[in-house]
Amino acid sequence: MASRQPAAKKPPAKKAVAPTKAPAKKAPAKKAAVRKAPARKVAAKKPAPKPAPSPTGGVYRLVRALWLGVAHAVGAMFRGIGQGAKGLDPAHRKDGLALLLLGLALIVAAGTWSNLRGPVGDLVEMLVTGAFGRLDLLVPILLALIAVRFIRHPEKPEANGRIVIGLSALVIGVLGQVHIACGAPARSDGMQAIRDAGGLIGWSAATPLTYTMGDVLAVPLLVLLTVFGLLVVTATPVNAIPQRLRLLGVRLGIVHDAEEGLAEDDERYDEQWREALPPGARRRGPAPTGYDPDGDEQEALSKRRSRPRRSVVQQPDLNRPMDAVDVAAAAAAALDGAVLHGMPPSPLVADLTQGVTVERDGYEETTPVPAARAKAVKPPRKEASKAGVPDLTKAPPAETRDLPARAEQLQLSGDITYSLPSLDLLERGGPGKTRSAANDAVVASLSNVFMEFKVDAAVTGFTRGPTVTRYEVELGPAVKVERITALTKNIAYAVASPDVRIISPIPGKSAVGIEIPNTDREMVNLGDVLRLADAAEDDHPMLVALGKDVEGGYVMANLARMPHMLVAGATGSGKSSCINCLITSVMVRATPEDVRMVLVDPKRVELTAYEGIPHLITPIITNPKRAAEALQWVVREMDLRYDDLAAFGYRHIDDFNQAIRDGKLKTPEGSERELKTYPYLLVIVDELADLMMVAPRDVEDSIVRITQLARAAGIHLVLATQRPSVDVVTGLIKANVPSRLAFATSSLADSRVILDQPGAEKLIGKGDGLFLPMGANKPTRMQGAFVTEDEVEAVVRHCKDQMAPVFRDDVTVGTKQKKEIDEDIGDDLDLLCQAAELVVSTQFGSTSMLQRKLRVGFAKAGRLMDLMESRNIVGPSEGSKARDVLVKADELDGVLAVIRGEATP
Repeated sequence: MASRQPAAKKPPAKKAVAPTKAPAKKAPAKKAAVRKAPARKVAAKKPAPKPAPSPTGGVYRLVRALWLGVAHAVGAMFRGIGQGAKGLDPAHRKDGLALLLLGLALIVAAGTWSNLRGPVGDLVEMLVTGAFGRLDLLVPILLALIAVRFIRHPEKPEANGRIVIGLSALVIGVLGQVHIACGAPARSDGMQAIRDAGGLIGWSAATPLTYTMGDVLAVPLLVLLTVFGLLVVTATPVNAIPQRLRLLGVRLGIVHDAEEGLAEDDERYDEQWREALPPGARRRGPAPTGYDPDGDEQEALSKRRSRPRRSVVQQPDLNRPMDAVDVAAAAAAALDGAVLHGMPPSPLVADLTQGVTVERDGYEETTPVPAARAKAVKPPRKEASKAGVPDLTKAPPAETRDLPARAEQLQLSGDITYSLPSLDLLERGGPGKTRSAANDAVVASLSNVFMEFKVDAAVTGFTRGPTVTRYEVELGPAVKVERITALTKNIAYAVASPDVRIISPIPGKSAVGIEIPNTDREMVNLGDVLRLADAAEDDHPMLVALGKDVEGGYVMANLARMPHMLVAGATGSGKSSCINCLITSVMVRATPEDVRMVLVDPKRVELTAYEGIPHLITPIITNPKRAAEALQWVVREMDLRYDDLAAFGYRHIDDFNQAIRDGKLKTPEGSERELKTYPYLLVIVDELADLMMVAPRDVEDSIVRITQLARAAGIHLVLATQRPSVDVVTGLIKANVPSRLAFATSSLADSRVILDQPGAEKLIGKGDGLFLPMGANKPTRMQGAFVTEDEVEAVVRHCKDQMAPVFRDDVTVGTKQKKEIDEDIGDDLDLLCQAAELVVSTQFGSTSMLQRKLRVGFAKAGRLMDLMESRNIVGPSEGSKARDVLVKADELDGVLAVIRGEATP
């Protein structure tokens, strides 16, 4: 009984320990750590009493220390030399190696070709003659050839390894054969016998082979090694040996070249096959440029515009079905054509609804999606009106007109022939990526967000653009779209990007779009967009390049159909690059007889590169007052054009010009006027805010009148501003400028002024924009094209060389009837000068202020105000409101000089 009681008490003790298992583990760990500390101390104390008197008296340690010190010093010296050599230019290092080889070649030649006496001669005889035997005479030549190669081709270091391997195999094979041919002397025959044969290299190569398999097999193996070395040195594959031998025979004149006959047969066969193809297939080949600067310019440019198509050489079987290999080959051919001619690849949507392995740009991944959510995503279709690309599967319409196209060479004045700049002046960019690893990472992040917040939605695909990628999200049944839009901040947090824009829904699709910026942005070159328009044979002179959209397609716009455009964005958003692309597009595609331009640059530095081009109708305007006069001249020009249209019964300037070209219009009898075609008139204002500050009423009236009526007269406006506020872009201007291009803005209010909707405040800058053409419901996101200063300079130089500008003298001369109250100021000159100084310095034009400050009556103050109005110092009266002051404070001296009748300072 006594022994059972302790046994009964032990299990509860174990149960009490079980719940506190974690603390029990920590306590022993601490104890173990405490116990290990003394063990380390004991281990540290053991080596202390080891030192014992050395039997050598410390000589060994002294010698060891001296040896290590010398070794460290020598190593440091050589490392310093090596680091100094790394600092040399790679070209100097290669030249130094080549000159070193030349020096060795001279020394070896002196030792082998002549009896060089002394230690150097003995060393050469021992090393070179002992190693190469009878072929020691060829060693200097070999070293000299290697040195010459280093001097002539220093940019090909990747071939050095191949040449070393090839020369080694060649030398070993030849010296082995020489050793066997000289009787295969052994070491017992003496070193002189080996030197008279193949040397040590030949002995080491031939002796194992002759000993193991005899001379019968050793010689063929050494011959094969020699051939291998020769092929490696000359970089000749075995299957290319006949072709190389034939080329060698052609060079030596032994073999007749039969390539000419074969080329003629191939050309004849290619021509027959091209004629047998349908017209749509013949139009898909590359379009070589036929411009010949030394020949007739008219004929050369017509050849370039005709664009003969050339097909591939191999004829396919059109009746057999296409397999996977054919599809891949067709895709590769399309990509090659896109890279060569700047054509964009077909816009593809990365389909994520099936578990299919997709490989693009060397990246391969399989994304499985449940079958319930699987839905095929069709590739988006580009509208023809958006990109200006006709249907190439149909036969081209027959040309019935006899006159040249608008974009061809036209006679401008006298015998001047104007040729358009070549597109080769603009750089090529090539097609962009359609998928990358970053896109798949974003897809995984979006799917994770939907799963964590329990939203029945799935990412079914994406379209990658140069700046942003639009991910398509499809919702499950009974899921509100607001569930996705409410997750905007969570999505931005998941993808680590604050610039997330949600489109609900995507136009034309039952899907929600999430636009996320790419971490690897791509550049859009202006030349690629213009090459697409050129390949599409759209020769309208007002077709300009804008950029590339989210779907990977190039965006172009016809300014004649817009008909006016407002470009706005903050500083650094890409507005100036867009203006440069517009002007360069017009210069590349239109002659001065097609399009004339009026450029207004209040900043004075943005458009100076285009000074002197023949398309200008007046020098670049930098004075805001002159800009207001130029806009008034545009209004008068518009009225003159409408007078002609009404007199001859035409509704558009294009019909009027075509009638003049066809000779259908005749002037009334007795009139000496000669009818000429009216060119398109493009007015570009780079900074509208400066004009609205100086003369807001005149500028607004002119812009409103032009935008209301000038479409049929062929006059089009492009207004740009970096301050899109309501006092700059007024309601009248917005109502009559239907097309908008918004770059990144600083606030939501600016975005609403430009687009009448939010979105521009979330753009990421550097060309990222929203394009809202006339008639579109939602803006299209695009990356603006970019043109470098060198490209602009090359195009401007070409245009200047072709023709000098012809300016109009009446553009900046105002004809406004001024209100002359009193022709002679008389005794009121001093009082008028005081009034002008007071109004300009305070920038407040009020009659009651003049009464108080100058102590004059109401009639005198009103007369002074009328005199200042007649001299454009203040604006017209607006009832009880103060008048606008049209003169700045820094222009006061000039105004006072004009009032006194003096010369302007």
